[in-house]
Amino acid sequence: MTTTPAPGLGHDPGTFREDWLEGLADAYARTVRRVPDAYGVVGRHAPRPGKVAVVIGGGSGHYPAFAGLVGPGLADAAAVGDVFASPSAEQVYRTARAADGGAGVLFSYGNYAGDVMHFGLAARRLAAEGVAVRTVLVTDDVASGPPPVEGQPADPSRDRRGVAGDFFVFKVAGAAAERGDDLAGVARLAARANALTRTFGAAFAGCTLPGASEPLFTVDAGTTELGMGIHGEPGLRTTRHLTASELADALVDNVLRELPDPPAGGDGRVAVLLNGLGRTKYEEMFVVYRQVNRRLRAAGLRPHRPEVGEFVTSFDMAGVSLSVMLLDDELAGLYDAPCDTPAFRRVPARHDDLRPAESAPATPAAGTAAPVRAVPATERPASDRPAADRPATAALQAALDLIAANEEELGRLDAVAGDGDHGIGIVRGLRAAVAAARAAEPGPPADPRSAGAALLAAGLALADASGGASGALYGTLLAEAGAVLAKARSYSTTLFADAAEAAQRAVSELGGAQVGDKTMLDALDPFRAGLRAHAAEPLPGAWKAAARSAARAASATAQLIPARGRAARMGALGHGHPDPGAVSLSLLLTATADHLNR
Repeated sequence: MTTTPAPGLGHDPGTFREDWLEGLADAYARTVRRVPDAYGVVGRHAPRPGKVAVVIGGGSGHYPAFAGLVGPGLADAAAVGDVFASPSAEQVYRTARAADGGAGVLFSYGNYAGDVMHFGLAARRLAAEGVAVRTVLVTDDVASGPPPVEGQPADPSRDRRGVAGDFFVFKVAGAAAERGDDLAGVARLAARANALTRTFGAAFAGCTLPGASEPLFTVDAGTTELGMGIHGEPGLRTTRHLTASELADALVDNVLRELPDPPAGGDGRVAVLLNGLGRTKYEEMFVVYRQVNRRLRAAGLRPHRPEVGEFVTSFDMAGVSLSVMLLDDELAGLYDAPCDTPAFRRVPARHDDLRPAESAPATPAAGTAAPVRAVPATERPASDRPAADRPATAALQAALDLIAANEEELGRLDAVAGDGDHGIGIVRGLRAAVAAARAAEPGPPADPRSAGAALLAAGLALADASGGASGALYGTLLAEAGAVLAKARSYSTTLFADAAEAAQRAVSELGGAQVGDKTMLDALDPFRAGLRAHAAEPLPGAWKAAARSAARAASATAQLIPARGRAARMGALGHGHPDPGAVSLSLLLTATADHLNR
C-alpha cells in the first residue's frame, strides 16, 4: 500500500474551511449552495415544503463527508466545522433552518463529543422554536468500543464512534425522506441502518493538516495500525505491514465477528463499502476488494451494489476501511434509490424518478436570502471606549495573549489523544470572544452587569468560532459565568465564586464529566473551591490563589486516566500527559489573575 508522504499546497489554516466550501459551491452550483452567513451547504432542492430535512455534518478534512453528500435523495444540508472539529451550535442551527421544510429535521452525525454537544444545543434551540427534531448517532466503528450488551444501557464513555458507515445511514435516511416518510419514520430507518452496520479500518501512514509542516500523527514505517480512527485515534494493535490479501482478511474478520443477526427477509444481502482514507490509490483498493468479496461470499453473504472509493477520508492519510450493512427488502430499496450529490450519484431507473439537480433554479428559493460569505467574528464592530473601561474584554484579551503564546504546546498535548487542534481552536475562539465582548460591554467598569453581558456574548462567539467539544464547553463556561454577573449590582469575590460554581455545573452537565475524569473540570473545580475559600478577601488576591490551585491541578492531570471524550478511548495510553483542556483553562485563569493584580 502507498505510504510515501504527500506534499500539501500550503493552505492558510485560518481560512481553509471558508475557501474550500466556497470552491465546492462554485464547482457544484447545480447541486448545492452556501447557507447564508454560515459554514454549511444546502441542496438546491431544499427546502421542500412538507419534506423531512436530513441534516448531517462534522469537521473538515473528511470529504466527501459531509458536504459532498448533499443533494436530492441524500442529505438536504451539511454543517461543516473546522479541520477535525465539529461545527458550532450556531452553524448547525443556521444550516438546519436553511433546510427545514416544515416537516421536521433529522440530525445524523458521528458519535464524537463535540458533535454531540453542538448538534444537541442546536436541536434544543430548534425545538424551543417549534421545529421537531430527531437525532440518529452513527456508531459503526467496531474498534472504538466493546459491542453493546443486550438488555443493558450503553456506557456513554464507551459508545462507539461513527466512521465510513455513516454513508449507509445518511443514504437510507435521505431516501426515506425523499419518498415522503414522516420524521419518526425517517429516524426509525436511519437508526435501523446504523444498528445493522459495522466498520473496521486500518492505516499505514498519518496525515498532515493544512498549513502544518509535520504530520499530525504517524504510523511507524513497515507497520499497519489496525483499528486506527479517522483523527488518528489509536488502533487496537500494531502489526507488521500487511499484503493486500492479509489486510482484506483482517478487515473482514473484524467486521464478521461483530455483525448482528440478519434481519427477517435479508437472505444474506449486504451493502459493502471499501473506503479509502485519502492517499490509497483506487487500483490498490480494488486489489483489496478482490479478497474482501471472496471472503464475504465464502461466509454466505451476497454483496449488493458494492462501492469502492473515498467516502470518509482523513486528508492524506494512507489506509482503508470496510463497512458492511445487512439488508432486507426495505433497506435495499432505500439504498438503491436514486440520488444526486457532488460526490455520489445513483442513476434513476426512469429519467423522471428524480428531479435533476441541473433543473433547479440558479437563484435561492423564494423567501431565502442569497448566500453570503460568513463574516469572521473578528470583523464585528467594536466599541471605541478605552480597554481599561472594559474589564471583561481586557481579561479575555490577556487570556488570549497567554494561550496564543502556548498554542503549539496545547496542540502537542491534544495530539496525544489523536487530534491536535485544541490550541488552534481555543485561540480562534478567544479572538472571536474578545471582539464580541468589546462590542457588548457598554456600561461603566464598576457594573458587573456590563461584564456579564460581555461574557454572555463572548461565550456564544467562542463556541461558534472554535467549534468542537472544547468550544462548546468553553462557550458554556463563559456564558454561564456571564449570566450570574449580569444579575448582580456590585463586584465581590463571593459573586465570582458563585459564577464559577454555576459554570462548573453547566460544563459538567453538558459534557457528562465529573472531577477526576481528566477534563477541564479538574482545573475548574479547585479554582471554584479556592475562590470560595478566599471569599472574604479582595478579588485580586483571591483569584491569584485560586488560579495557582487550578494550575497545580492541571499539571496533576498527567497522572489521571482519561474517562470522557475522545481521549477516553486511549485508556492507559493517556497517562503521563496533562489534559489540554485543563491546561488551557489554567492559562486563562492565570492570565486573568495577572491582569487583576497589575
